Amino acid sequence: MQHGISLLPDCRPNQRSAVDYYKDAIAISKFSDEIGLDYVKMTEHYLGDYGGYCPSPLTFLAAVAAQTSRIRLMTGALLPAFHHPVQLAAHIAQVDAISNGRVDAGFGRAWLPYEFDTFKVPMDESRARYEATIEAVVRLWTETNVSEDTPFFSYRDANSLPHPTQRPHPPVWGAAVKSPESFTWLAKKGFGMMAALPPARQYAGVSRHLIDHYKDVFRAAHGIDAIPRIAMSTPLYIARTDAEAYRIAEPYYREYLQVWTEAASSWRSTKSSNYVGYEGMGRDMKYLGDFDVKRHGTAVIGSPESAVEQILELQETYGTDTFLWNVDFGGQSYEPMHQSLKLFMDEVLPKL
Repeated sequence: MQHGISLLPDCRPNQRSAVDYYKDAIAISKFSDEIGLDYVKMTEHYLGDYGGYCPSPLTFLAAVAAQTSRIRLMTGALLPAFHHPVQLAAHIAQVDAISNGRVDAGFGRAWLPYEFDTFKVPMDESRARYEATIEAVVRLWTETNVSEDTPFFSYRDANSLPHPTQRPHPPVWGAAVKSPESFTWLAKKGFGMMAALPPARQYAGVSRHLIDHYKDVFRAAHGIDAIPRIAMSTPLYIARTDAEAYRIAEPYYREYLQVWTEAASSWRSTKSSNYVGYEGMGRDMKYLGDFDVKRHGTAVIGSPESAVEQILELQETYGTDTFLWNVDFGGQSYEPMHQSLKLFMDEVLPKL
């Protein structure tokens, strides 16, 4: 297993400023590099408290690159529906050069209706845009005089600069949660698969069946010895005892759940053929006051001993080879993130 940190700011501006968030997020990324973690991942979102502090993962990761030396920098995920492939190819390659070849390019379809509404992009086009844009980015990295003619973008004889530092190009990952088509497409393309568990078990649509399907299609397409990559993101908090871990983490987790549910509530009045099963997310906020974090949450929270058990159970359930731990959930400052991550490195990781 490989391990890293996954950052998805869920900060309310009246509780935590952007200056404070970025300072602490860069500091915990630098600490993760120093202690030998494998990845730092940042996610793209807009407008709301859920992810609104990071409209540009590549800008953030360029800042991290300047203060680290070995940790890999993952976009998790860039949203192709809102970008042109020529921009994406060039911007990713620029950070790949700045970091001396440490970028992993992760892409997602986007899932928040209010983002699609704002950018005037039809949600029913999201899969087609996602696939066409990623394929175009890879062509721009690996070919010359590239021409495209799609319903979403067109150009002729494009030569993208800078060239990627990694050859033939940075590793490519795609997000997949519920749609079998996403798992199949990623496997056939040979891309890694990223999954993120929603905060409440009732919404945790990713299944081992779909992940096994991804592995089977991957090997059928690329050979029995080909190695599929599966990364999972979920919150992590470690303390000396279970009681202490829940005492510290539960308020952060409830805030994380509240912010996520507020964002997901935009599905109440939205339906899309590209997002079957998403309509129910966020429709019931009344239960939040009685939400049992231990029984219904998807985070790894507890003592080092119980964290080992929880992580091994996740690995068995989902077949994960890479865990990208969401350490900033609930708008945490640096100190609780640092304490938890240090315990993870000292007393959890050696037992995995």
